Amino acid sequence: MTEPILEVEGVSKRFRLSKERPSSLKRRLLSSRSSVEDFWALRDVTFGVREGGATGLVGPNGSGKTTLLKCIAGILRPTRGRVRYRGRVAALLELGAGFHPELTGRENVYLNASFLGLSRRDTDRVYAEIVAFSELEGFMESQVKFYSSGMLVRLGFSVAVHVGPDILLVDEVLAVGDEAFQRRCLERIGQFQREGRTIVLVTHALDTVIDVCDRAVMLDHGSVHLEDEPAAVVRELRRVLLSDDPNFVPEEGTRELEIARVRIGDGAGGPGGMIHPGDRLVIEVDVSVHRPVQALDASFAVLSGVSNRPLVVAHTAELGVPIGPVDRATRIRFRLPPTDWEPGRYFVTVGLESPEGHRYHVQTQRYFFQVDGGGSHRARVGLVPQVEIEAL
Repeated sequence: MTEPILEVEGVSKRFRLSKERPSSLKRRLLSSRSSVEDFWALRDVTFGVREGGATGLVGPNGSGKTTLLKCIAGILRPTRGRVRYRGRVAALLELGAGFHPELTGRENVYLNASFLGLSRRDTDRVYAEIVAFSELEGFMESQVKFYSSGMLVRLGFSVAVHVGPDILLVDEVLAVGDEAFQRRCLERIGQFQREGRTIVLVTHALDTVIDVCDRAVMLDHGSVHLEDEPAAVVRELRRVLLSDDPNFVPEEGTRELEIARVRIGDGAGGPGGMIHPGDRLVIEVDVSVHRPVQALDASFAVLSGVSNRPLVVAHTAELGVPIGPVDRATRIRFRLPPTDWEPGRYFVTVGLESPEGHRYHVQTQRYFFQVDGGGSHRARVGLVPQVEIEAL
């Protein structure tokens, strides 16, 4: 197994916060040490990033994501622990970070490139590409203190991706750019991945984490809450941010019956997990049997990827569809009528229970599907599915 290109080992970061602000130098000199308290922004954070991988750092506001990225970039020094990496690191962390406001765009390009280890000759070779990507041809001789936030992001990102970094660190600042520029940035990140470069991305755009990253780390109150594949981490973050149920668990049950496979699509041979407004939605659940049961209540729920609220919930028992006894592998197919789903991502919970509520196997928000196109935003709550059952 190859060594990670980036290793974060037991990183903790402490800031010292004053409880009160002395009004004079004399009061500051005489103030007791008890007026200062420790705040740990990071606590024992450990994970690794493989070469060529893309890792998303996610978490609630104030969870320590940006502080961690600054520690990785070397802007902050950890109080405890260490960060190890191989190769050149380029970071885009804050609006205007590394830019001198009194210098022009051109001068700041050369200044930033020198910080990242490029010679003037190296920068000469890529300067035209940096300017073209940033689309700031008419502003390079202006001082950056007159740049808008979007212009700063465009120039900063353009410099970062053109200096040939082995590791690219990107904070939430991309959200400042317009939609067209964000798309170009994501395309460039995709090119970086194809070139085998390594990316660490901090973002609140959870769909981007699923689409771009192959690994994700969720921070909560400065500690690693979960490290897993992106869909699982996003599911857990949605639970932390939006779930009203303190007893939420992503997977549970006694496993007499087990969910062996779930397929979601339009039922007409379209790509799995992708439907269009106006399509039928088909959810197909294969059930394996470890111990026969007398009766089964199979269920699913479709939740909005935006609000995390259920749009459709269905149980075979409530639909008047008895299932049982179940003593062999079984396929249960739910067919929802055509509806104009709003474009976006939806999460699906699948459950196998007894009619009395005993949980054989429940997977909460384990699956998702994407609605493409421009529907008319009329997805209805309370859609009633047809149910088909077949022995396998």
